[in-house]
Amino acid sequence: MNPRVWWRRRSLRSKITVSATLFAMAFLLVLSRLAGGAIGNLLVGAADTELHRALDDAVPAVSSGQPVRSTLVDVQLRVLDTDGAPVDGGPRPKLSDRDVHTLMSGMDVLRLGDDPPHRWIGQVVYDPTGLPRLVAAGADLVGYDQAVREGADWLSIAAVLASLLIGVATWFVVGWSLWPVRRMRAAAGELPAGERLPVPEAHDELRSLAEALNDLLSRRDEAVQRLRRFTGDAAHELRSPVASIRAQAEVAVAHPDPEFAQEVLAAVTDESERMSTLVTDLLALARSDAGESQPVGRVDVSEAAIAAAERLSGNGGPRIRVDAPRAGAVVLCAPGEVALVLNNLLNNAIRYARVQVRVTVLPAGATVRLLVDDDGPGVPIEHRSRLFDRFYRVDDDRARGTGGAGLGLALVAETVRRRGGTVRVTDSPDGGARFEVRWQAAGLAMWGRI
Repeated sequence: MNPRVWWRRRSLRSKITVSATLFAMAFLLVLSRLAGGAIGNLLVGAADTELHRALDDAVPAVSSGQPVRSTLVDVQLRVLDTDGAPVDGGPRPKLSDRDVHTLMSGMDVLRLGDDPPHRWIGQVVYDPTGLPRLVAAGADLVGYDQAVREGADWLSIAAVLASLLIGVATWFVVGWSLWPVRRMRAAAGELPAGERLPVPEAHDELRSLAEALNDLLSRRDEAVQRLRRFTGDAAHELRSPVASIRAQAEVAVAHPDPEFAQEVLAAVTDESERMSTLVTDLLALARSDAGESQPVGRVDVSEAAIAAAERLSGNGGPRIRVDAPRAGAVVLCAPGEVALVLNNLLNNAIRYARVQVRVTVLPAGATVRLLVDDDGPGVPIEHRSRLFDRFYRVDDDRARGTGGAGLGLALVAETVRRRGGTVRVTDSPDGGARFEVRWQAAGLAMWGRI
Protein backbone atom coordinates (compact mmCIF):
# COMPACT_ATOMS: atom_id res chain seq x y z
CA MET A 1 0.00 0.00 0.00
CA ASN A 2 1.14 3.51 -0.75
CA PRO A 3 2.54 5.04 2.48
CA ARG A 4 0.69 8.30 1.81
CA VAL A 5 -2.61 6.49 1.41
CA TRP A 6 -1.91 4.47 4.56
CA TRP A 7 -1.07 7.64 6.49
CA ARG A 8 -4.19 9.48 5.32
CA ARG A 9 -6.37 6.61 6.52
CA ARG A 10 -4.99 6.68 10.05
CA SER A 11 -6.95 8.31 12.87
CA LEU A 12 -5.88 11.58 14.42
CA ARG A 13 -4.93 9.72 17.59
CA SER A 14 -2.67 7.35 15.64
CA LYS A 15 -1.05 10.18 13.68
CA ILE A 16 -0.25 12.16 16.82
CA THR A 17 1.10 9.07 18.60
CA VAL A 18 3.32 7.97 15.69
CA SER A 19 4.58 11.51 15.12
CA ALA A 20 5.40 12.05 18.81
CA THR A 21 7.13 8.66 19.07
CA LEU A 22 9.29 9.16 15.98
CA PHE A 23 10.20 12.71 16.96
CA ALA A 24 11.12 11.65 20.50
CA MET A 25 13.13 8.69 19.21
CA ALA A 26 15.11 10.81 16.75
CA PHE A 27 15.79 13.47 19.38
CA LEU A 28 16.83 10.97 22.06
CA LEU A 29 19.07 9.00 19.67
CA VAL A 30 20.90 12.16 18.67
CA LEU A 31 21.13 13.08 22.34
CA SER A 32 22.50 9.62 23.17
CA ARG A 33 25.29 10.02 20.61
CA LEU A 34 26.14 13.42 21.99
CA ALA A 35 26.07 11.94 25.50
CA GLY A 36 28.54 9.24 24.35
CA GLY A 37 30.97 11.99 23.45
CA ALA A 38 30.28 13.59 26.82
CA ILE A 39 31.36 10.34 28.51
CA GLY A 40 34.73 10.64 26.76
CA ASN A 41 35.03 14.24 27.91
CA LEU A 42 34.31 13.16 31.49
CA LEU A 43 37.07 10.55 31.32
CA VAL A 44 39.51 13.08 29.88
CA GLY A 45 38.49 15.61 32.53
CA ALA A 46 39.11 13.10 35.33
CA ALA A 47 42.55 12.33 33.90
CA ASP A 48 43.35 16.05 33.56
CA THR A 49 42.69 16.55 37.26
CA GLU A 50 45.35 14.00 38.17
CA LEU A 51 47.78 15.28 35.51
CA HIS A 52 47.55 18.89 36.69
CA ARG A 53 48.20 17.83 40.26
CA ALA A 54 51.30 15.90 39.20
CA LEU A 55 52.47 18.77 36.96
CA ASP A 56 52.09 21.29 39.77
CA ASP A 57 54.40 19.17 41.94
CA ALA A 58 56.97 18.71 39.14
CA VAL A 59 57.37 22.33 37.96
CA PRO A 60 59.12 23.59 41.14
CA ALA A 61 61.47 20.61 41.11
CA VAL A 62 62.61 21.32 37.52
CA SER A 63 63.08 25.02 38.29
CA SER A 64 65.38 24.12 41.22
CA GLY A 65 67.30 21.44 39.28
CA GLN A 66 65.96 18.50 41.24
CA PRO A 67 64.82 15.26 39.60
CA VAL A 68 61.08 14.83 39.11
CA ARG A 69 59.17 11.87 40.39
CA SER A 70 55.47 11.08 40.05
CA THR A 71 53.64 10.19 43.22
CA LEU A 72 50.77 8.82 41.14
CA VAL A 73 51.16 5.35 39.68
CA ASP A 74 49.25 6.00 36.43
CA VAL A 75 50.90 9.37 35.64
CA GLN A 76 54.13 9.76 33.64
CA LEU A 77 56.29 12.85 34.27
CA ARG A 78 58.87 13.75 31.59
CA VAL A 79 61.30 16.63 31.16
CA LEU A 80 62.10 17.48 27.51
CA ASP A 81 64.04 20.12 25.67
CA THR A 82 62.44 22.34 23.07
CA ASP A 83 63.02 19.71 20.36
CA GLY A 84 61.21 17.01 22.32
CA ALA A 85 64.41 15.14 23.34
CA PRO A 86 64.33 13.79 26.88
CA VAL A 87 66.69 15.41 29.41
CA ASP A 88 65.58 13.30 32.35
CA GLY A 89 67.49 10.18 31.22
CA GLY A 90 64.40 8.28 30.14
CA PRO A 91 63.36 7.02 26.68
CA ARG A 92 61.83 9.34 24.14
CA PRO A 93 58.04 9.56 24.75
CA LYS A 94 55.48 8.87 22.04
CA LEU A 95 55.14 12.52 21.11
CA SER A 96 55.52 13.90 17.60
CA ASP A 97 57.18 17.21 16.86
CA ARG A 98 53.74 18.68 16.37
CA ASP A 99 52.63 17.37 19.76
CA VAL A 100 55.71 18.94 21.37
CA HIS A 101 55.00 22.33 19.82
CA THR A 102 51.36 22.03 20.91
CA LEU A 103 52.37 21.37 24.51
CA MET A 104 54.91 24.21 24.49
CA SER A 105 52.24 26.58 23.30
CA GLY A 106 50.20 25.77 26.42
CA MET A 107 47.68 23.47 24.78
CA ASP A 108 46.86 19.85 25.68
CA VAL A 109 47.33 16.76 23.49
CA LEU A 110 44.89 13.84 23.20
CA ARG A 111 46.20 10.89 21.17
CA LEU A 112 43.09 8.79 20.43
CA GLY A 113 44.91 6.72 17.82
CA ASP A 114 47.12 5.08 20.41
CA ASP A 115 46.19 1.85 22.10
CA PRO A 116 45.17 2.78 24.70
CA PRO A 117 44.52 6.50 24.00
CA HIS A 118 46.97 8.81 25.76
CA ARG A 119 46.56 12.23 27.34
CA TRP A 120 49.40 14.78 27.71
CA ILE A 121 49.57 18.21 29.30
CA GLY A 122 52.69 20.33 29.54
CA GLN A 123 54.28 23.54 30.81
CA VAL A 124 57.51 25.33 29.85
CA VAL A 125 59.83 26.17 32.77
CA TYR A 126 63.49 27.28 33.05
CA ASP A 127 66.10 25.19 34.81
CA PRO A 128 68.82 26.72 37.00
CA THR A 129 71.06 27.21 33.92
CA GLY A 130 68.34 29.31 32.21
CA LEU A 131 67.49 26.76 29.56
CA PRO A 132 63.80 26.25 28.70
CA ARG A 133 62.45 22.83 29.56
CA LEU A 134 59.12 21.22 28.75
CA VAL A 135 57.62 19.44 31.72
CA ALA A 136 55.02 16.96 30.34
CA ALA A 137 52.58 14.84 32.30
CA GLY A 138 50.81 12.00 30.57
CA ALA A 139 48.45 9.12 31.35
CA ASP A 140 46.93 6.20 29.52
CA LEU A 141 43.11 6.42 29.14
CA VAL A 142 42.49 2.75 29.77
CA GLY A 143 38.98 1.69 28.74
CA TYR A 144 38.27 5.02 26.99
CA ASP A 145 37.05 3.54 23.67
CA GLN A 146 34.97 0.85 25.33
CA ALA A 147 33.37 3.30 27.75
CA VAL A 148 32.44 5.72 24.97
CA ARG A 149 31.16 2.97 22.65
CA GLU A 150 29.20 1.01 25.23
CA GLY A 151 27.90 4.17 26.85
CA ALA A 152 26.53 5.37 23.51
CA ASP A 153 24.96 1.95 22.86
CA TRP A 154 23.26 1.77 26.24
CA LEU A 155 22.05 5.33 25.88
CA SER A 156 20.64 4.48 22.44
CA ILE A 157 18.75 1.52 23.90
CA ALA A 158 17.44 3.77 26.65
CA ALA A 159 16.41 6.34 24.02
CA VAL A 160 14.40 3.73 22.09
CA LEU A 161 12.69 2.50 25.25
CA ALA A 162 11.96 6.05 26.39
CA SER A 163 10.49 6.97 23.02
CA LEU A 164 8.25 3.87 23.10
CA LEU A 165 7.13 4.86 26.59
CA ILE A 166 6.43 8.36 25.29
CA GLY A 167 4.38 6.83 22.46
CA VAL A 168 2.26 4.80 24.88
CA ALA A 169 1.75 7.82 27.09
CA THR A 170 0.84 9.95 24.06
CA TRP A 171 -1.74 7.36 22.95
CA PHE A 172 -3.53 7.49 26.30
CA VAL A 173 -3.20 11.25 26.73
CA VAL A 174 -4.56 11.98 23.25
CA GLY A 175 -7.41 9.55 23.81
CA TRP A 176 -8.21 11.23 27.11
CA SER A 177 -7.99 14.68 25.46
CA LEU A 178 -10.28 13.67 22.58
CA TRP A 179 -12.90 12.14 24.86
CA PRO A 180 -14.77 15.47 25.32
CA VAL A 181 -14.71 15.90 21.53
CA ARG A 182 -16.27 12.47 20.96
CA ARG A 183 -18.84 13.17 23.64
CA MET A 184 -19.64 16.53 22.06
CA ARG A 185 -19.96 14.95 18.62
CA ALA A 186 -22.36 12.31 19.92
CA ALA A 187 -24.40 14.97 21.72
CA ALA A 188 -24.56 17.11 18.59
CA GLY A 189 -25.96 14.21 16.57
CA GLU A 190 -28.70 13.54 19.13
CA LEU A 191 -29.76 17.13 19.83
CA PRO A 192 -33.35 17.94 18.86
CA ALA A 193 -34.15 20.97 16.72
CA GLY A 194 -33.63 24.23 18.54
CA GLU A 195 -31.31 22.80 21.21
CA ARG A 196 -27.64 23.77 21.46
CA LEU A 197 -24.53 22.27 22.99
CA PRO A 198 -23.36 23.63 26.34
CA VAL A 199 -20.35 25.92 25.92
CA PRO A 200 -17.43 25.28 28.32
CA GLU A 201 -16.41 28.17 30.54
CA ALA A 202 -12.71 27.88 29.66
CA HIS A 203 -11.66 29.83 26.57
CA ASP A 204 -9.90 26.92 24.87
CA GLU A 205 -10.20 24.79 21.75
CA LEU A 206 -13.18 22.87 23.15
CA ARG A 207 -15.09 26.11 23.61
CA SER A 208 -14.28 27.12 20.03
CA LEU A 209 -15.41 23.69 18.82
CA ALA A 210 -18.67 23.93 20.78
CA GLU A 211 -19.37 27.39 19.37
CA ALA A 212 -18.61 26.17 15.83
CA LEU A 213 -20.93 23.18 16.29
CA ASN A 214 -23.66 25.47 17.64
CA ASP A 215 -23.28 27.68 14.57
CA LEU A 216 -23.52 24.57 12.41
CA LEU A 217 -26.67 23.47 14.26
CA SER A 218 -28.16 26.94 13.80
CA ARG A 219 -27.52 26.79 10.07
CA ARG A 220 -29.03 23.29 9.99
CA ASP A 221 -32.18 24.46 11.76
CA GLU A 222 -32.41 27.48 9.46
CA ALA A 223 -32.03 25.26 6.40
CA VAL A 224 -34.74 22.92 7.69
CA GLN A 225 -37.03 25.85 8.41
CA ARG A 226 -36.38 27.27 4.93
CA LEU A 227 -37.16 23.92 3.36
CA ARG A 228 -40.34 23.53 5.39
CA ARG A 229 -41.43 27.07 4.64
CA PHE A 230 -40.70 26.70 0.95
CA THR A 231 -42.54 23.37 0.80
CA GLY A 232 -45.50 24.76 2.72
CA ASP A 233 -45.63 27.96 0.68
CA ALA A 234 -45.41 26.07 -2.61
CA ALA A 235 -48.06 23.53 -1.58
CA HIS A 236 -50.38 26.24 -0.26
CA GLU A 237 -50.15 28.57 -3.23
CA LEU A 238 -49.97 25.99 -6.02
CA ARG A 239 -53.03 24.14 -4.72
CA SER A 240 -55.41 26.85 -5.94
CA PRO A 241 -54.29 27.18 -9.61
CA VAL A 242 -53.84 23.42 -9.96
CA ALA A 243 -57.32 22.81 -8.53
CA SER A 244 -58.79 25.48 -10.82
CA ILE A 245 -57.14 23.98 -13.92
CA ARG A 246 -58.29 20.49 -12.96
CA ALA A 247 -61.88 21.57 -12.25
CA GLN A 248 -62.23 23.44 -15.53
CA ALA A 249 -60.65 20.58 -17.46
CA GLU A 250 -63.06 18.08 -15.88
CA VAL A 251 -66.04 20.29 -16.76
CA ALA A 252 -64.78 20.62 -20.35
CA VAL A 253 -64.41 16.83 -20.62
CA ALA A 254 -67.86 16.20 -19.17
CA HIS A 255 -69.52 18.79 -21.44
CA PRO A 256 -67.69 18.87 -24.77
CA ASP A 257 -68.51 22.19 -26.40
CA PRO A 258 -66.13 24.03 -28.80
CA GLU A 259 -67.03 27.49 -27.48
CA PHE A 260 -66.81 26.39 -23.86
CA ALA A 261 -63.52 24.59 -24.58
CA GLN A 262 -62.06 27.86 -25.86
CA GLU A 263 -63.07 29.58 -22.63
CA VAL A 264 -61.52 26.76 -20.63
CA LEU A 265 -58.25 27.00 -22.56
CA ALA A 266 -58.12 30.75 -21.94
CA ALA A 267 -58.74 30.21 -18.24
CA VAL A 268 -56.13 27.45 -18.11
CA THR A 269 -53.63 29.78 -19.81
CA ASP A 270 -54.25 32.48 -17.20
CA GLU A 271 -53.88 30.03 -14.34
CA SER A 272 -50.69 28.60 -15.89
CA GLU A 273 -49.17 32.07 -16.19
CA ARG A 274 -50.10 32.77 -12.61
CA MET A 275 -48.56 29.45 -11.50
CA SER A 276 -45.38 30.15 -13.50
CA THR A 277 -45.00 33.57 -11.87
CA LEU A 278 -45.62 32.03 -8.47
CA VAL A 279 -42.96 29.34 -9.00
CA THR A 280 -40.46 31.96 -10.20
CA ASP A 281 -41.05 34.10 -7.12
CA LEU A 282 -40.81 31.09 -4.81
CA LEU A 283 -37.49 30.06 -6.32
CA ALA A 284 -36.16 33.61 -6.03
CA LEU A 285 -37.11 33.71 -2.35
CA ALA A 286 -35.57 30.29 -1.77
CA ARG A 287 -32.28 31.41 -3.34
CA SER A 288 -32.38 34.56 -1.22
CA ASP A 289 -32.96 32.51 1.93
CA ALA A 290 -30.02 30.29 1.02
CA GLY A 291 -27.75 33.35 0.80
CA GLU A 292 -27.19 33.30 -2.95
CA SER A 293 -26.51 36.71 -4.46
CA GLN A 294 -25.58 38.17 -7.81
CA PRO A 295 -22.27 39.98 -8.42
CA VAL A 296 -22.34 43.52 -7.03
CA GLY A 297 -21.66 46.53 -9.23
CA ARG A 298 -22.47 50.22 -9.60
CA VAL A 299 -26.07 50.60 -10.74
CA ASP A 300 -27.69 53.88 -11.68
CA VAL A 301 -31.19 53.83 -10.21
CA SER A 302 -32.33 56.62 -12.54
CA GLU A 303 -31.53 54.64 -15.67
CA ALA A 304 -33.02 51.47 -14.16
CA ALA A 305 -36.26 53.35 -13.33
CA ILE A 306 -36.53 54.78 -16.85
CA ALA A 307 -35.89 51.35 -18.40
CA ALA A 308 -38.51 49.71 -16.17
CA ALA A 309 -41.08 52.40 -16.98
CA GLU A 310 -40.50 52.00 -20.73
CA ARG A 311 -40.79 48.24 -20.40
CA LEU A 312 -44.12 48.32 -18.54
CA SER A 313 -45.76 51.25 -20.35
CA GLY A 314 -47.98 51.06 -23.40
CA ASN A 315 -50.23 48.19 -22.25
CA GLY A 316 -53.33 50.31 -21.92
CA GLY A 317 -52.84 50.72 -18.18
CA PRO A 318 -52.10 53.78 -16.06
CA ARG A 319 -49.51 56.25 -17.30
CA ILE A 320 -46.04 55.95 -15.71
CA ARG A 321 -44.14 59.16 -15.02
CA VAL A 322 -40.46 59.17 -14.02
CA ASP A 323 -38.65 62.02 -12.24
CA ALA A 324 -34.96 61.15 -12.00
CA PRO A 325 -31.73 63.22 -11.81
CA ARG A 326 -28.79 62.90 -14.13
CA ALA A 327 -26.24 62.21 -11.36
CA GLY A 328 -25.83 61.02 -7.79
CA ALA A 329 -28.26 58.07 -7.91
CA VAL A 330 -25.70 55.25 -8.07
CA VAL A 331 -25.90 52.33 -5.63
CA LEU A 332 -23.78 49.24 -5.02
CA CYS A 333 -26.08 46.45 -6.03
CA ALA A 334 -26.69 43.82 -8.69
CA PRO A 335 -28.47 45.16 -11.81
CA GLY A 336 -30.93 42.28 -11.66
CA GLU A 337 -31.85 43.15 -8.07
CA VAL A 338 -32.67 46.77 -8.90
CA ALA A 339 -34.74 45.62 -11.88
CA LEU A 340 -36.57 43.08 -9.68
CA VAL A 341 -37.45 45.77 -7.11
CA LEU A 342 -38.69 48.19 -9.79
CA ASN A 343 -40.70 45.54 -11.67
CA ASN A 344 -42.51 44.36 -8.55
CA LEU A 345 -43.23 47.84 -7.22
CA LEU A 346 -44.41 49.10 -10.61
CA ASN A 347 -46.56 46.03 -11.28
CA ASN A 348 -48.11 46.45 -7.84
CA ALA A 349 -48.75 50.15 -8.47
CA ILE A 350 -50.16 49.56 -11.97
CA ARG A 351 -52.50 46.91 -10.61
CA TYR A 352 -54.20 49.37 -8.23
CA ALA A 353 -53.65 52.80 -9.86
CA ARG A 354 -56.54 54.55 -11.53
CA VAL A 355 -54.82 57.04 -13.84
CA GLN A 356 -51.13 57.50 -13.07
CA VAL A 357 -48.08 55.93 -11.43
CA ARG A 358 -45.22 58.25 -10.46
CA VAL A 359 -41.60 57.08 -9.95
CA THR A 360 -39.19 59.47 -8.23
CA VAL A 361 -35.47 58.98 -7.66
CA LEU A 362 -33.95 61.24 -4.98
CA PRO A 363 -30.22 61.21 -4.15
CA ALA A 364 -29.86 62.27 -0.51
CA GLY A 365 -26.25 62.30 0.65
CA ALA A 366 -25.27 58.81 1.71
CA THR A 367 -28.54 57.25 0.48
CA VAL A 368 -30.62 57.03 -2.68
CA ARG A 369 -34.39 57.09 -2.29
CA LEU A 370 -36.79 55.47 -4.73
CA LEU A 371 -40.47 56.52 -4.45
CA VAL A 372 -43.30 54.74 -6.28
CA ASP A 373 -46.68 56.50 -5.92
CA ASP A 374 -50.09 55.46 -7.25
CA ASP A 375 -53.53 57.08 -7.09
CA GLY A 376 -55.36 53.90 -6.13
CA PRO A 377 -57.14 52.95 -2.91
CA GLY A 378 -53.96 52.95 -0.80
CA VAL A 379 -53.02 50.57 2.02
CA PRO A 380 -54.87 50.80 5.35
CA ILE A 381 -52.61 51.56 8.31
CA GLU A 382 -53.44 48.31 10.13
CA HIS A 383 -52.08 46.26 7.20
CA ARG A 384 -48.80 48.14 6.58
CA SER A 385 -46.71 46.34 9.20
CA ARG A 386 -47.42 42.97 7.57
CA LEU A 387 -47.62 43.99 3.94
CA PHE A 388 -44.09 42.70 3.21
CA ASP A 389 -44.75 39.30 4.77
CA ARG A 390 -44.92 36.34 2.43
CA PHE A 391 -48.38 35.48 1.10
CA TYR A 392 -49.99 38.35 2.99
CA ARG A 393 -52.79 40.18 1.17
CA VAL A 394 -55.07 43.03 2.10
CA ASP A 395 -58.65 41.75 2.21
CA ASP A 396 -60.50 44.26 0.07
CA ASP A 397 -58.95 45.89 -2.98
CA ARG A 398 -55.48 44.35 -2.66
CA ALA A 399 -56.55 40.68 -2.63
CA ARG A 400 -56.03 37.52 -4.64
CA GLY A 401 -58.64 38.54 -7.16
CA THR A 402 -56.48 41.39 -8.38
CA GLY A 403 -53.84 38.92 -9.54
CA GLY A 404 -51.24 38.93 -6.75
CA ALA A 405 -49.92 35.95 -4.80
CA GLY A 406 -48.48 37.99 -1.94
CA LEU A 407 -44.84 37.28 -2.87
CA GLY A 408 -43.78 40.32 -4.89
CA LEU A 409 -43.50 42.77 -1.99
CA ALA A 410 -41.89 40.12 0.22
CA LEU A 411 -39.28 39.59 -2.50
CA VAL A 412 -38.72 43.35 -2.71
CA ALA A 413 -38.19 43.63 1.06
CA GLU A 414 -35.79 40.68 1.13
CA THR A 415 -33.75 41.97 -1.82
CA VAL A 416 -33.42 45.48 -0.41
CA ARG A 417 -32.65 44.26 3.11
CA ARG A 418 -29.76 42.06 1.92
CA ARG A 419 -28.02 45.15 0.51
CA GLY A 420 -28.39 47.10 3.73
CA GLY A 421 -31.42 49.11 2.56
CA THR A 422 -34.96 49.61 3.84
CA VAL A 423 -38.44 49.64 2.32
CA ARG A 424 -41.72 50.96 3.74
CA VAL A 425 -45.22 51.94 2.65
CA THR A 426 -46.95 55.22 3.46
CA ASP A 427 -49.67 57.45 2.01
CA SER A 428 -49.06 58.97 -1.41
CA PRO A 429 -49.75 62.67 -2.15
CA ASP A 430 -51.74 61.35 -5.14
CA GLY A 431 -54.17 59.64 -2.77
CA GLY A 432 -52.96 56.05 -3.06
CA ALA A 433 -49.96 54.17 -1.66
CA ARG A 434 -46.33 55.27 -1.62
CA PHE A 435 -43.57 52.66 -1.51
CA GLU A 436 -40.23 54.13 -0.42
CA VAL A 437 -36.95 52.26 -0.89
CA ARG A 438 -33.64 53.48 0.54
CA TRP A 439 -30.27 52.20 -0.69
CA GLN A 440 -26.79 53.18 0.35
CA ALA A 441 -25.28 55.46 -2.29
CA ALA A 442 -22.14 54.37 -4.11
CA GLY A 443 -21.01 57.88 -5.13
CA LEU A 444 -21.64 60.33 -7.92
CA ALA A 445 -21.79 59.27 -11.54
CA MET A 446 -22.83 61.23 -14.62
CA TRP A 447 -25.23 59.73 -17.09
CA GLY A 448 -26.18 61.34 -20.34
CA ARG A 449 -29.74 60.00 -20.58
CA ILE A 450 -32.78 60.39 -18.29
